[in-house]
Amino acid sequence: RYHPDVTLDDVTALAMWMTWKCAIIGLPYGGAKGAVKCDTKKLSLNETERLTRRYISLIADYLGPHRDVPAPDVYTNQQTMAWVMDTYSQLKGYSIPESVTGKPVEIGGSEGRICATSLGLSYCIRQAAEKLNSRLKGATVAVQGFGTVGYNAASILHNMGCKIVAVSDSQGGIYCKEGLNPYKVRAHKNKTGTVKGYKDCADITNADLIQAQCDILVPAAIENQINRENADGVRAKIVAEGANGPTSPDADKVLYEKGIWLIPDILANSGGVTVSYFEWVQNLTREHWTLDEVNQKLEIKITKAFEDVYKLTKKEESEMRIAALMLGVGRVAHALKTLGLWP
Repeated sequence: RYHPDVTLDDVTALAMWMTWKCAIIGLPYGGAKGAVKCDTKKLSLNETERLTRRYISLIADYLGPHRDVPAPDVYTNQQTMAWVMDTYSQLKGYSIPESVTGKPVEIGGSEGRICATSLGLSYCIRQAAEKLNSRLKGATVAVQGFGTVGYNAASILHNMGCKIVAVSDSQGGIYCKEGLNPYKVRAHKNKTGTVKGYKDCADITNADLIQAQCDILVPAAIENQINRENADGVRAKIVAEGANGPTSPDADKVLYEKGIWLIPDILANSGGVTVSYFEWVQNLTREHWTLDEVNQKLEIKITKAFEDVYKLTKKEESEMRIAALMLGVGRVAHALKTLGLWP
């Protein structure tokens, strides 16, 4: 993660969430997170490359295909991971594609990795809608954050028949009751640098988007966007956390009492690490799966995880986040108890 405001506490929390996330999905991983406090928007491509290679050279002893396998996060992408792989491989003296995930397909990356987080999120939303006896076709959606996760989530949900009524980026957002075409909004953003100012839409703030009239709210930006101050104004029926930690603990309670179905981050955005696992497996076995194979395997993993968490909510009469944490922590605790102590 490259972000100007990242802290050690953030990284510690993200590593913990990754541990529970992998346990919920059933992946043979622990959990870790790494970050550099920087603003990549102010860095040139060459500066970002040098930063990445220097960072990896410093932590290389802690990395490896069977030790710690990095994957992209905020303000990092396929190019970043290509630099990570090359730096690690140069240090070891030979190519090690299985040391990194989220790489370009041309150097061992997996089909479907770019959209994996958003596709997994969409599968979770579909499952929640089924439990609520609601139809996705025609359901209105607001997406906060129009980066990789937000844009792809909007596009996938649009293709599933949903009506995207609001999207936003770091500079603000737009609202259109009649619905937006995310592909055209993306073209506008690429041209102007922001979604704001898109034709026939009202400009709104990120705060406005959180409380927009919609059926499904997807916070896919940064932490603590739904908090004690604005939670009571959330009007969505389903909140699906595309970002990590977008809802504060105080807001969790408010949403639950309002009857809003919240799909927690450690379940909702687990598609990314799941396909990273698929990429790692493909690299280890020197195979390359088709996009259909990847997406089918992802659907099976996400659907099962959702059902596991949902069953626990019914058994414990709890909200989804508590059930997800109980499931993840419980599986890790059981594994540790089974292993025992040594020496």
